[in-house]
Amino acid sequence: MAQLVRDFEREHPGVHVRVQQIPWSAAHEKLLTAHVGGALPDMAAMGNTWVPEMVTLGALAPLDSLVRQSSDMDSTGHFPGIWATNVVDGGLYGIPWYVDTRVLFYRRDILARAGYARMPETWPEWREAMRAITRVMGPRHYAIYLPLNEWPPQVILGLQQGSPLVTPEGYGAFADSSFMRAFAFLVSLYRDGLAPPVSNTEVANLYQEFARGTFAMYITGPWNIGEFRRRLPAAMQQAWTTAPLPGPTGPASGVSVAGGCSLVVFRSSRHRALAWELMRFLSRPDVQVRFYRLTGDLPARRQAWRDTTLATD
Repeated sequence: MAQLVRDFEREHPGVHVRVQQIPWSAAHEKLLTAHVGGALPDMAAMGNTWVPEMVTLGALAPLDSLVRQSSDMDSTGHFPGIWATNVVDGGLYGIPWYVDTRVLFYRRDILARAGYARMPETWPEWREAMRAITRVMGPRHYAIYLPLNEWPPQVILGLQQGSPLVTPEGYGAFADSSFMRAFAFLVSLYRDGLAPPVSNTEVANLYQEFARGTFAMYITGPWNIGEFRRRLPAAMQQAWTTAPLPGPTGPASGVSVAGGCSLVVFRSSRHRALAWELMRFLSRPDVQVRFYRLTGDLPARRQAWRDTTLATD
């Protein structure tokens, strides 16, 4: 981020941007505290799942009029699903910066040892493959790592079963039959010894355990591609790959979540025009490609995907 901001400052002489980087684990609480204390920054990059909450609190400035005045920032240049996550009650409150979704990262060499040339596409086939993996790997080895304190797998499986997730009254639709089917499948993976019943705080180094074969699959996102390339031994780089998540009945039902990060302007900002200019700069396709090269985060702008850096990976 610091490198990109320096380029923005060069294009805007006299403008200085102060960047504060906050760990994801602390960012949500810090933003809420800053909102209550009247100490929010001009803008922020935040998880798109936080946008509706911040809108409800009255913390975010609407961006509709700014988008209408900027021909390079309309919805047609972005992926529609991720743009929609920033629309609350008909108003636009964030601009997608980068996108992600969860897929299966897996050890294809272990899958091959279990007798599978490719990742299965249905839940029944997937479960059989996981059983085969535990048989060939032996005791204290598991087919998949599903941390008990991570919510995405539960939501993904629910979506794959067609769960609405939330009732019309705004409560969790956990008693819905579709979500109950998904949760029963998830619980069976722990009950049958296919996944270890542990949280992510109980695994000191997931990359090391993945390399050891302690587990053969992990549901995660593109931010981990660079980590897997850096942290796994060179000899293992051809042993892992990714695949779409299996669905209850096949690929058509193998949906995942549309996650990512959005750029927002806070209602309390005294520099909205400059904050918007920085958002436009960070949203430029060439800048998004540079950001991908620096971090591995996937661009939200369609045009950025035409770059060979992404098109050939």
